[in-house]
Amino acid sequence: MYEMVAMDDRESLVSDVLSVSAAFEDSEDIGAARDLSRGFLADVQAVLGRPVSGRALGTVQLVVSELVTNARKYAPGPCLLSLEIQDGAVAVAVWDSSTALPAILPPDPARVGQHGLEIVIAVSQSFAVRREPVGKRITAVVALADGPAG
Repeated sequence: MYEMVAMDDRESLVSDVLSVSAAFEDSEDIGAARDLSRGFLADVQAVLGRPVSGRALGTVQLVVSELVTNARKYAPGPCLLSLEIQDGAVAVAVWDSSTALPAILPPDPARVGQHGLEIVIAVSQSFAVRREPVGKRITAVVALADGPAG
């Protein structure tokens, strides 16, 4: 977590701005997870001066929403969302208590639903699933700035 300290009547990040984590237990928390990612990236841009494109902001919120939704839907108990800035990108990691690895289905335009991981993989620089001593961690990495082509 990062520490918030009041400065000039507004709150700004002052320490450990490169990562943030939070636990979520309910489906209603999915919006809070998106809000956390939006606020974190806004602070990374405003306080550190790191570029964060509008595309990256939207993409990270989409990835957070999909991964937290899946964790809440398929695993008992809370899930843990972590965002970490790494080499011009943000790593979005979600841990949950289920040991079952996600089924990554091939693209099928006729299929109704279950396109979340397909979308996450398509918009991410990298995607990984790792078993943990308890549960699993899914990590997707999204570039913060757009390339020269925009």
